Amino acid sequence: MSDENYVIEMLHIRKEFPGIIANDDITLQVRNGEVHAILGENGAGKSTLMSILFGLYHADKGSIKVRGTEVNIKNPNDATHLGISMVHQHFQLVRNFTVTENIILGNEGSFVLRRAEASKKIKALSEQYGLNIDPDMKIEDISVGMQQRVEILKMLYRDANILIFDEPTAVLTPQEIDDLMVIIKNLVKEGKSVIIITHKLDEIKTVADRCTIIRRGKMIDVVDVAATSVEEMAAKMVGRPVNFKVEKAPAKTGRPILEVRNLNVMNAKKVLGVKDFSLTVHEGEIIGLAGVDGNGQSELVEAITGLIPIESGEIMIDGIDAAKLSIRERNETGIGHIPEDRQKRGIVPTESIAENVAIKDFYRWPFSKHGILDDKHIANYAQDVINNFDVRSGEGTKSPAGKLSGGNQQKLIVGREISVNPKLLIAVQPTRGLDVGAIEYIHKQIVAHRDKGNAVLLVSLELDEIFNLSDKIAVISGGKLMSIVNTADTDEHAVGLMMAGVAKSRAEAQ
Repeated sequence: MSDENYVIEMLHIRKEFPGIIANDDITLQVRNGEVHAILGENGAGKSTLMSILFGLYHADKGSIKVRGTEVNIKNPNDATHLGISMVHQHFQLVRNFTVTENIILGNEGSFVLRRAEASKKIKALSEQYGLNIDPDMKIEDISVGMQQRVEILKMLYRDANILIFDEPTAVLTPQEIDDLMVIIKNLVKEGKSVIIITHKLDEIKTVADRCTIIRRGKMIDVVDVAATSVEEMAAKMVGRPVNFKVEKAPAKTGRPILEVRNLNVMNAKKVLGVKDFSLTVHEGEIIGLAGVDGNGQSELVEAITGLIPIESGEIMIDGIDAAKLSIRERNETGIGHIPEDRQKRGIVPTESIAENVAIKDFYRWPFSKHGILDDKHIANYAQDVINNFDVRSGEGTKSPAGKLSGGNQQKLIVGREISVNPKLLIAVQPTRGLDVGAIEYIHKQIVAHRDKGNAVLLVSLELDEIFNLSDKIAVISGGKLMSIVNTADTDEHAVGLMMAGVAKSRAEAQ
């Protein structure tokens, strides 16, 4: 019998795709006025389950009840009419439209667009929920965090009271994540029920009341978040205990591999984004680049990898002047690059896993011979990456990379870059969108790469990741190098002050 306090009941849901059972007899029950987390590894079936609730997929078996009444959700319009709305991991926004135009798109109501009326309602909703959004701004002119708030406003504008967030913090800065947690709590205070799909345990502890844990398509448990430790939830999620601390021996450094000298680089606004920046990364060490997002990290990485030109200065890779080399030539000097934006720079979504794995090396042996691709070698190599980095795909190496979950796309890119054993690995947000089990594995792989005598430049917005992996920490603020410190000799407070540009060393921070 249905409990009238449940606003959503998904009972015994099964969904199968070719070669994979995404949801295998899953039951999800969400109470009125709660934040209910769905926790699982990358590819565990979380997004599929919510796509069924939102009408994007149809379950092969099982039933759905909304406020105690069984419903048939054939499409997202049906879900919207039932008060269910969803913010997808990759936002559904038109970049050259305004906030107002994006929110009313598909919900115009008549042939006459009443922009002023809609804008007034949007502004009122923004103020009510503390979203701080200007209805007249264009999407292309606002940050990713603000774009997510537009997606939230889109739900509220449609009077949704059951709000689904799919990996909502995967592309947000730490400050934006904190802001989102406050927004979610405000939504619940206003009578909404929230379902949040995530694998970030600290966020679940911060905001969720209960948590349904899924592993490989099956429901493992439903836990009370306040009464369950992070370690317990992690173990249920991956099926084994998880070590949150990377174990690594002291660095054994060798010759310089990356030498950046007095580098100046323009940003997209045609002002210096990197200013007189110098940094050296040696064999056998990991240097973590810490900074608030937008302080020159992207320009520095793009200059090193050849994606943008430099104004002045030097970039030496293993003794070779790389500043005038093409991207391919730089790769051939031994650069591996895990990019910040996996969708734009990491994969070609329409191409297969195998083609994405070979994308940097297809022109040379053993990926091709005499100008002809060796499809068998490429397929076998791609399968090794899938196996070694646990990339979950129902269609194996032939699956389009765009069909993988965000976390599995990330594992594919990390596997591709590390597998060629580059002398210099530039890892930008390498664990963005990954679950704790995958993070543990990737961290071990990065340390193992260092221990082979390679150099690693780690760029991350996660300070705990910087401290966990780095032998030294370089702090960037306003495009300038603030300081380089030994990780063992500093702490997050001191680094945080340097990131804010108010201190250059631990002594100054104190």
